[in-house]
Order: sequence, then structure tokens, then C-alpha cells
Amino acid sequence: MHTIKTRKAFIQLLIYVFLIITAFIMLVPFAWMLSSSLKLNKDVFIFPIQWIPKLPRWSNYVEIWTTIPLGRFIMNTVKLTVIITLLQLFTSSFAAYAFAKLDFKFKNALFLGYIATIAMPWHVYMVPQFIMMRSFGLNNTHLSLIFLQAFSAFGVFLMRQFYQSIPDELCEAARIDGMNEYLIYGRIMLPLSKPALSTLVIFTFVTVWNDFLGPMIYLTRQNLKTIQIGLRMFISQFSAEYGLIMAASVVVLIPILIVFLSLQKFFVQGIANTGLKG
Repeated sequence: MHTIKTRKAFIQLLIYVFLIITAFIMLVPFAWMLSSSLKLNKDVFIFPIQWIPKLPRWSNYVEIWTTIPLGRFIMNTVKLTVIITLLQLFTSSFAAYAFAKLDFKFKNALFLGYIATIAMPWHVYMVPQFIMMRSFGLNNTHLSLIFLQAFSAFGVFLMRQFYQSIPDELCEAARIDGMNEYLIYGRIMLPLSKPALSTLVIFTFVTVWNDFLGPMIYLTRQNLKTIQIGLRMFISQFSAEYGLIMAASVVVLIPILIVFLSLQKFFVQGIANTGLKG
């Protein structure tokens, strides 16, 4: 008995050591980014790495606001991210409720066809989409990105998986009490789906916030560009201001950390309930 306990304790110790080492390796790039944000451009790639600069260059965090219109880019990114996230929450949960709790013809075929679009890379159809948006006169507007990203097949899949875990008897009881489908969706399903909605918020927020290719294709006017396009402005034809890029990257990372940490509890619960964990 004592040998078995000792073996279990040793295995547990090995697991903790492995997790600590993995966490340390994962944090190294972030530590390098923080360190580089306080250095001159010529000191960023010095080896061995000087993790704590002798003379921290705090002025990098001032210059990023004057070198490029960072405030405008952040406002544009916040606008797009908030609007697209809210639209995806509504469209995904609404469609998922129909696929999970309603009966209609060709439901499974429609769902399968819709979900199959996940397997198709965006690069395959981005040119037809661009031509379509240009014909609508939406090129060089935020509406083009909002319309294209307001619907998500992954979001529908995620929400449907969660709704299927809710007993059908709950909906049947509500129907017997006289509630229509809209009331069941709004008063029963949505309040119960906080974990799945929180998970979808994090995925959508991070995806839209970090989107580079979409804004680069559709937005060419300076006052419409987003932060990911703005970071590229620190790179000129013959040089790159890596210290400023890292300082701006630290500032840009803060909203993502706030969203993730505020929804972390629901995020873990949502991953477990929707069966997305490995």
C-alpha cells in the first residue's frame, strides 16, 4: 500500500513539473515582448537576452501614440470587435436554438451543409466576396467586415452542442404553459447558456481583434484602419522599429487579457459542457 501511494505521489510530482516547465516555455515569448518594449531598436535582438534593460526606455509607450494614429486604430478595432461579437452571439444562438430544439424539414441536411463550410478556408472565397462587396458599394467601409463576419458556422455548432445538453422536457413544459418559441429562446435558453455564450465571446473577440487580412483587403483609407494594420506601420521599407512594435503589442494585448480573465470561469465551464475539450 505504501509503495502504491509513493508511486502515485511520484507520478503526480512529474505531472506538476511537466506543467510548470510547459507554462514557463509558454510565458517566455510574452516576457521577451515585455522586455523588448523597453529597449532601443538596436538592443532588441542582442544575445544573450538582457531580460531586464539597464536603462528602460519608457518613452516607447509615449512614442507609439504619436508615431501613428494609434488611438484612432484602437477605436476602429473596438467598434468592429464589439459589433461583430454582439451580432455573432445573436445569430449563432438564434440559429442554434432552431437546429437543436425545433423540428422542420431537412434540418439535419441544412445543419450538415452549414457546418461543412467550416472546412473551407477563407482564402478560397475571399476574392468572390471582395467582388460582391465592391459591387454593393461597401468597399472601404466597416460595414463590409461587419456583414461578412456577423455569421459564424462555428458559433452555431458551439451553441447547438450546448443546447442539446438542455432537456427537451424544459421546452415542452414552456410550450404547454403557452410560451412561443421566441419567449422560450429569450427567457429560458439564453439565461441558461452563459457558459457557451462566454466561450463564443472569447473566440469571436480574439479572432476579430487580431484579424489582419480582412482589414488589409477591405480598408485602405487611413481613418478606417484597425490596430493590426497600424502595427505594420512601424515597419518601413528599410527598417523596423521593433521596440515600438513590442510596446504597441503590449497595449493591444490588454483588452484581450481583460476579456479572457473576466470570462475565464464561464469559458472553462462552456468548453466542458459543449464537448470541445480533448
